[in-house]
Amino acid sequence: MKLRKPQGTEDILPEQMPLWKFVEDTVKDIFGRYGYSEIRTPIIEFYSIFNRSAGETSDVVEKQMYLLQSRKDESADKDVIVLRPELTAPVVRAYLENNLDKIKKFQKFYYLGPLFRYERPQKGRLRQFHSVGVEALGSDHPLLDVEVIDLALRFFETLGIKDCRLSINSIGCPECRKAYTETLRNQLSKSTADLCEDCQRRFSKNILRILDCKNRKCYEIGSQIEPLEKHLCPGCQGHFEAVKKGLDDNKISYNLNNHLVRGFDYYTRTVFEITHSGLGAQDTLCGGGRYDNLIAEMGGPATPAVGFGIGLERVIDVLNSIVKKEIGQPAPAVYVVTTDQALGSQAFQMIKHLRGESIWADMDYEAKSVKAQFRSADKLKARFVVVLGPDELAKGMVKFKEMASGTEKEVKATEIVDEINKICSGVISGSKKQ
Repeated sequence: MKLRKPQGTEDILPEQMPLWKFVEDTVKDIFGRYGYSEIRTPIIEFYSIFNRSAGETSDVVEKQMYLLQSRKDESADKDVIVLRPELTAPVVRAYLENNLDKIKKFQKFYYLGPLFRYERPQKGRLRQFHSVGVEALGSDHPLLDVEVIDLALRFFETLGIKDCRLSINSIGCPECRKAYTETLRNQLSKSTADLCEDCQRRFSKNILRILDCKNRKCYEIGSQIEPLEKHLCPGCQGHFEAVKKGLDDNKISYNLNNHLVRGFDYYTRTVFEITHSGLGAQDTLCGGGRYDNLIAEMGGPATPAVGFGIGLERVIDVLNSIVKKEIGQPAPAVYVVTTDQALGSQAFQMIKHLRGESIWADMDYEAKSVKAQFRSADKLKARFVVVLGPDELAKGMVKFKEMASGTEKEVKATEIVDEINKICSGVISGSKKQ
């Protein structure tokens, strides 16, 4: 049998990890700087939290969830377990189940982890992918909408991704949409035969999603309809104006997109997307918005909230193809060479000591010749080489070589760390010595 990974999944190989690590470290730095605390939830959840949050007619619930078969000894009426397709609902579930709302109503979280959606794999859309995002729970302040948008843009800017485009819209509250839905139904009823198969189904189940369809014909039909913004109630209109003013005051450029709806039913008021042309047709890097009714719908108290999600595979694609970010493997600062294979134990003791001093260190495990060990050190871009020989060790000394300059001298074996710190001024391979 040929070994292969499941369709729609990707291996992240060691040579790819430095770039992933760079992105993940940037997440922790930037998101923490904005006051968001990390939260981790299980990759399996009960079906019902997505059914009641994302909506029965959303593509995720209808077509994209992985349902896990129950064991035979489990009751058939138990809630079905699924692989999580998104993380807003799980974070809300954790917020309520662990009574975090009673500890402090307003809280800000960020998450980082894998998601799963059963759909046709293509560039930018995998069946297992990784997402990072934030959820700010407990405030309906318009500047909180501005903050999460600013955070996403700052994240991309810090990574070196330029020319991102921000699009925003307001889809109002359920009351706004109720009146607008009737207007939409009346105007679209003359064109239902021209809509795509998905939108013909949405016409009766979730008509607002037709405005967000990427099918060209559906888009053209939707563009002729008066935008929802003209039907917002005073509260939603005022909130949207305040969000736009906050963006303007902070010189955050944006495009008003009346077609922007987003795919989950829980969104209210502000919705937004950040796109990048380097991704081609699937150009969305980040999507999010406000969901003021979700927490109450999931059994909690009325609690406004706002957040976003970012697909990390798409971020990596941009960094690889557009920015061409070059981040190498962390090179050993020290490579220990032995002139006699019998000295392997002493070499290992030395790298163990160096690693304990927060210094990158490595050695040969393949019984290579001295010349081949130096080639390994050079290939790994080691800054220093320590040579252990029986004559030197008998005197408590080692040969210490700085690879860039080629200078070599004998130093006491117990003073290697001091020698390295003296040369590097306390900085080893980009990491400060602890």
